[in-house]
Amino acid sequence: MTEHSNQGITPLLSPRYWPTWFGFGLLRLTTWLPYPASMAVGRTIGRFLGSLPLATRQIAQTNIKLCFPDLTKAEQETMLRDHYKSLGMGLIEAAYSWWEADDKVKLSCSLEGLEHLEAARSKGKGVILLGAHFTTMELAGYLLSRYIRFTPMYRDQNNRVADRIIYRGRNRYTHIIHRNDIRSLLKTLRNGLLVWYAADQNYSGKNYAFVPFFGNPAATNTATARIAKTSGAAVVPFSLVRDAEGHYHMSLEPALENFPGDDLVAATARINNVIESQILRAPEQYLWVHRRFKNQPEGMPPVYPKRKK
Repeated sequence: MTEHSNQGITPLLSPRYWPTWFGFGLLRLTTWLPYPASMAVGRTIGRFLGSLPLATRQIAQTNIKLCFPDLTKAEQETMLRDHYKSLGMGLIEAAYSWWEADDKVKLSCSLEGLEHLEAARSKGKGVILLGAHFTTMELAGYLLSRYIRFTPMYRDQNNRVADRIIYRGRNRYTHIIHRNDIRSLLKTLRNGLLVWYAADQNYSGKNYAFVPFFGNPAATNTATARIAKTSGAAVVPFSLVRDAEGHYHMSLEPALENFPGDDLVAATARINNVIESQILRAPEQYLWVHRRFKNQPEGMPPVYPKRKK
């Protein structure tokens, strides 16, 4: 039994969680609409959120400015607006992945590069599917599970209701591993299986390095390189892009050659380079509202303003 399965429902019905239940209930209702209508609702939600003076808007604005300095201010603002629309659509897509069944949701999707995965698996080792935090991330896992079996990593949510819903939603189509359960992760890889791992967010734990992310120093977890070195697993980049017609293009790329090598910092920088190339396919679909540059090298000023208490 997992910690999540042992959680009783009574504490989750506390009034403090009523707004969360209400919000997830509305998301659930949107999945009953035809797909085009639900995506229109998502874009509306995104535009509304983007119009609010929230801290996340300033964070996304700062990230886009740092990562795309050659764009004009007007172009950066356009990307910011498009990002919030993508973020709103991502909420609806997440709802599809948590609740809907394959026979009810006929989403248009395709997967390219399966031969690269088969080539990596033919070596008899496990495979790390190198992902990143895009607004389409929840749906990407759901759609990918139609083609291959894999194990994603999971981070507990601060809100217990959200944690319960998201955990159960993901676990219904694949077995998941907690991000701190390194033993199970290594066992899975040593058994020749697939693990989806995303280490593209700001990290300040024991093992990280400041490596470039669009030319800016970013505190990045070296775990991908360390896990690959310990397990002997291949690293195969995976990404998903949503097009304007509502088709989802998934792609698997060739395994990284001679990875990780002896220099874990250089290997981590390679990971960021791969993620950058994925982002450039649809920049507005990356999760820019995350404080990617929260930690800075010693002596450098903070990138984001301090949060108000």
